[in-house]
Parts: sequence; structure tokens; C-alpha cells
Amino acid sequence: MKQRLESLDVLRGADLFFLVALGPLMSRIASAVDTEWMDRAMWIFHHVEWEGFSPWDIIMPLFMFMAGTTIPFALERYRRDGGVGQALWRIVRRVVVLWIFGMMCQGNLLALDPDHIYIYTNTLQAIAVGYAVAAVMYLFTSLRTQIVAAVVLLGAYWAAMEFVQLGGFGGGSYTPETNLAEGIDRLVLGRWRDHATVVDGVVVWDKGYHYTWVLSSLTFAVTGLCGMFAGRIARSKATGERKLRWFFGVGVAMVAVAMLWSVWMPIIKTIWTSSMALFAAGVSFILLGIAYYFVDYRGTKANLTWLKVYGMNSIAAYMLSQLINFRGLADSLLYGLEQYIGQAWYQVLLQVCQVGTIFLILYVMYRKKIFLKA
Repeated sequence: MKQRLESLDVLRGADLFFLVALGPLMSRIASAVDTEWMDRAMWIFHHVEWEGFSPWDIIMPLFMFMAGTTIPFALERYRRDGGVGQALWRIVRRVVVLWIFGMMCQGNLLALDPDHIYIYTNTLQAIAVGYAVAAVMYLFTSLRTQIVAAVVLLGAYWAAMEFVQLGGFGGGSYTPETNLAEGIDRLVLGRWRDHATVVDGVVVWDKGYHYTWVLSSLTFAVTGLCGMFAGRIARSKATGERKLRWFFGVGVAMVAVAMLWSVWMPIIKTIWTSSMALFAAGVSFILLGIAYYFVDYRGTKANLTWLKVYGMNSIAAYMLSQLINFRGLADSLLYGLEQYIGQAWYQVLLQVCQVGTIFLILYVMYRKKIFLKA
């Protein structure tokens, strides 16, 4: 019988709930309330501008980490029974689907306009990279080799950022405009980089866009590997107490090392620095430990179904929130209310309809056991 880590479904559900429901709704409410104290409290729901880390910054790394956590549960039978070919096909298929989904969300693939299609720009594609590296290594290498690989990848990213120069980029720079990861993305992706435009045959870069993908793939892989390590712990025959000690012990150790490392290499999520990857993985270990303690260890299941609704259809939740504007449907039915409640609160109402419609779709899928899997 296939083992299932229920705490992972719950934690993934919490992650997606914040991303597709609570965060967007709180932004609308903050605009409607329009008070200084509310604006200050909203830092929770915003990324830091460059260096540092906010609660909102954990959403993407945690999502990627949990994709890695599923690997030992999904692929062990292939490795054990000699079905490696099937496993590789499953990995390739998942990477391709996630890549296309990512282009649909961020690359504007559905616009069918070549000038607004971008190749490597989205969370789902970063997850695909992290998952692919971790999954292939799980199939073909030992745990020791996997740990060494994670350390080497962290070191390689750091060394490249510190010592490699590319034109006016790199050489130890961690500014948005002159870090090496920025320079490599411009060189490799060129016109196909998100927010890049071509004016009179010259590629023009958006001055406000500094997310990087090519060099950052090294640390995306580390995030996937760290998630896979957590999955190994969760799937092991160790006692619940021992698993919890591993989750919390590894998590705290990673956070501590990352904080120390940040003295030399800043924690910057936008370019996925090595210190950030280590810090986010540590936080993810701790969060998984908390979820495991309540759900799998203590057996707390009451009132958690709504999180499973999000967690067991996380890809569907993300795609629905990114591609379909249910606010427009609500606006066509409720527009007469705006004159009575004001424009700001009317926007809150539309967002409630957006969130509620997505949840209703996911709930129907959950009840009918329809799960969108990449």
C-alpha cells in the first residue's frame, strides 16, 4: 500500500492558501481600510525589495522544497523494482508539463504573440529544475553523494558570484544591476527573458525586474535536494520522535549556518543566493516538522480538510489563480453594489468571489477525487 504523508498535503495547502487566497484578499482589504497600522502589518504579505527575508518570501521555496519531499514516496518503487526507465519518463513528462504551465502563467503563451513569450521566467519552471535534479539523483546516487552534490552546488554558486566577471557583472557584486546572475540571464536568455523588449533591434531590459533563473538553477537544485532529504526522513522507518528531531535539528542548523554565511553572501531571494537557499530550506524543514507533529504524529485531522483541498490540487489552484479572472464574472453580476459600498470595498467583494470560486472548484475536484498532477 502506497504510503502518504498527510502533513505534506496540509502544509502544501497552507502554502497555496496564502498564495492564491489570503495574500491577494488581504491586499484588497488593506487598500480599503487605508490606515497606517494596516499598511505596516502588510509587510507579511510582501517580498522584501532585495536583501532579507519576509514570511511571504518562503512561499516559493517551500513549494519547491515540498516538490522534492514527494520524490522518495513517488519514485522508491521504481528504484526498488528496476523500473528506472518508467521513472525517467515520469520525470521528463512532469518537467515538460510544468515548463509549459509556467509559460502559460508568466510567459503569456496564451496570447499567441511571439513578442511576449518568455522561456524561463516562472515559479513552476524553477520547481521543474529543482525537482528534476533531485529526482534523477535519487534514482541513481547514494545519500552521501546527494549531500555532497548539494554542498558543491551551494559552493559553486557562491564561487561564481564572488570570482567570475562578465563584462560589468560579477566579481563579488550583490547589487540588483551588477550581480553575475543578472549578467548571465541577460546573456543567455536575451530577448526571451521576462520583461525584456526589443526596440529598434536592441534588447531593452526592464529596470525594475531582477529575478534570475539560469545561474540560480544551481540553488534551485539545492532546494529540491533538501526537500528530497526531508522526504527520506519522513519515509524512513524511524520513530515519530526521531523524525521530529531530524526535522527540527536539521532545520535549525541550516538556518544558523545561513545566517552566519549571510555576513559574506547576503540572503537575497530574487537571485536565490546560496545563503538564501540554505535559510529557506531550514525554515521549510521546521515548518514540515510542525505540520508532521500535529498531523502525522499526534493525529490531528479535524478541521484540516479545507487545507487538503488546496494541497492535493496545488497545481490546479495555482493555474486557476494565474489564468482565469473570476472577478470579471462576479463584476458582471454584482456591479450594481459598487455605488452602495464604495469602489475600494467593492474590489474586496470581487476578490472574495475570486477566492471563493477557486475554492469551490477545488472542493468539487477533491470530493470527486480529481487531482491535477504534472
